[in-house]
Parts: sequence; C-alpha cells; structure tokens
Amino acid sequence: MYHGIPGRHRRMRRFYGQFLGAGDLAFDVGAHVGSRVRPWRRLGARVVAIEPQPDCLRALRLFFGRDPGVVILPTAVGARPGTASLALSSATPTVSSLSHEWIASVTAADDRFADVRWDRAVEVEVVTLDDLIATHGEPAFCKIDVEGFEADVLRGLSRPLRALSFEYLPFAHDAALTVLDLVEQLGARAGGYEYNYAPVETMRFAAERWLTAADLLQLLDQRFRPLGRSGDVYARLR
Repeated sequence: MYHGIPGRHRRMRRFYGQFLGAGDLAFDVGAHVGSRVRPWRRLGARVVAIEPQPDCLRALRLFFGRDPGVVILPTAVGARPGTASLALSSATPTVSSLSHEWIASVTAADDRFADVRWDRAVEVEVVTLDDLIATHGEPAFCKIDVEGFEADVLRGLSRPLRALSFEYLPFAHDAALTVLDLVEQLGARAGGYEYNYAPVETMRFAAERWLTAADLLQLLDQRFRPLGRSGDVYARLR
C-alpha cells in the first residue's frame, strides 16, 4: 500500500522538490518501509534511512539494499546515545514507539487505538542527530516521524537544519507544542523558521503562505485539531 498507490510517488516528488534536489542529503528518521525514500531518490537526493523495526528493515533492504545512494541504519534516534526498549505492534507497525508515555496517552485519548496491541518489545541502539550529521553530513531536509518520540529526537540536535518535518496528531496536541518549541529554539540561532502544514498524505500545504509559529498553532487549533485530522508540520529557515 505504501509503494503501489498510483500517482502517489509523483505527488511526493513534486512536493518534496521544494526541499530536495540532485546531490542533496536527506534524513528519513522513522523510515518505516521507505515510502519517502523512493521519491527522494528520484529527485537525485542521497538518503539516510533510519528505522529500528526488524520487519520494516527487511522491507527497506529488499527495496533499497542495493542502492548506493541509500544508507539503511537499524537504529533509533534520540536525545543521547545508548539503547532503549521499542514497543512493537505486530498488527499495526506504524504505531510502534519508543515512548511508553505516548502509548498510554493515545490509548486513553483516541478510540481508534482501542484495539491496538503493543505485543512485544525489542532493545534497539539509539544514536543522535548530531551523531548522524558527524558521520553522514548535514541534511538539506530531515523527516521525523517516530510516534511520540519527536521531542527526544530534536533534543539530540545542536544546530538548525535547513528544513525539517515532524508529525502532528491532534490528540497529542500538547506534545506537538513541545516539539515546536524545540524547533523554534534551534531556528533562533539562524534567523528563525517559518512553517506550513500538510494534512496526512495529501502532499499539499494547508496554508497559501508560510506561517509564523503563532499562526501555525492557530491554524492547527482552529481548523485541524477539532476535526481530529493528523498530518505533518514543515519548517524551513527564513
């Protein structure tokens, strides 16, 4: 379903062409089965795909293991190097998470998680974004989609990146505020970030112009939070 939807990769190439071009480096933090990796490669970008889930890693290696422009790392990303327990959902691997607090909060807040079971756990290696930059270089774009662990990922970054995205879930609005505050702190060192929002998998921005952090929060709180419509926040340096 992630690789075979007609027209999807074409829409992704048009959308991510705003951030990536030939020769650029992209980090896919929480790469899952690589739905972003393929369009990024078509744009000519080199990709570091970071994914700790064993089943997803098998898919990544099947699709991209022979591509010299893709580095696949079987690790998680966090605030500091080490190891951590990854809670896996065998039936719904998109919600596997390193954040046990996030699992508890979404289970209580959203009926869609009522039947989700995190039925096993694995110990995974954790690296920081600073570690990845030291090894692979600074990315032109970094996607962060790690089911409630986004703040921890950003706490392992000491410099602003040119552009990045992070997942927004309406029922975890307060967690998104924490993530946005971290992005704002990073951006303050380089002239600040501006923002936009793309509802889940639409590959279209909700706002016609790029927004301040305050305007973004107003958009989310008044338009998307009441509808329960998740998506991704995009940030780029001014």
